[in-house]
Amino acid sequence: MVEYSFSSLIRRRTMILGDVGSGKTKLTHRLLKEALTSEDPESITVIDIAPGERIYNGRTIGGVIADPEIKLSGVRLLKPGKVNAPRYSARDRDELMRQVEENRVLIEETLDLYLLKATPILFINDLSLYFQSGRCEKAREVMERAETFVANAYHGEALGEDLGTGVSVTERRVLEAFAARADILVHL
Repeated sequence: MVEYSFSSLIRRRTMILGDVGSGKTKLTHRLLKEALTSEDPESITVIDIAPGERIYNGRTIGGVIADPEIKLSGVRLLKPGKVNAPRYSARDRDELMRQVEENRVLIEETLDLYLLKATPILFINDLSLYFQSGRCEKAREVMERAETFVANAYHGEALGEDLGTGVSVTERRVLEAFAARADILVHL
């Protein structure tokens, strides 16, 4: 596997893809810490969409990127007020679809906050939750606005159960179309 460093990603659009537990958040976190050693923290925004860490079918899923060190570093940290994990927590189809729509609204509001005051460097943790809605327009807009874009997203099989809603297929289709616009694709 190719070893990536933040310096090799400058002025590029990078997507980190993988199944649950593959190390997407860990790699994104490492790249962010590298960025903090060479870049002005005020030039960096972190959008953390991931719900908190959970256990799903014996595997750890979720997990935020903004640890205390990141929070104190001076980077701009944006996070929706609430993030649902629809496939994990919904009890039925209607609740799953309601949670997907709630996420879409909250994530778009967060992406809009970035667009109002864009920084040259943008990191996004768990962009796949937005793609469950079938949308990618706002994500595309922030990707194009940032000079350096690094995001991770779920791309796997472990979370396929969606109570027959088609959310998993939609998420995969939208993610793959979005990721095709990246300069660098990292598959874990």
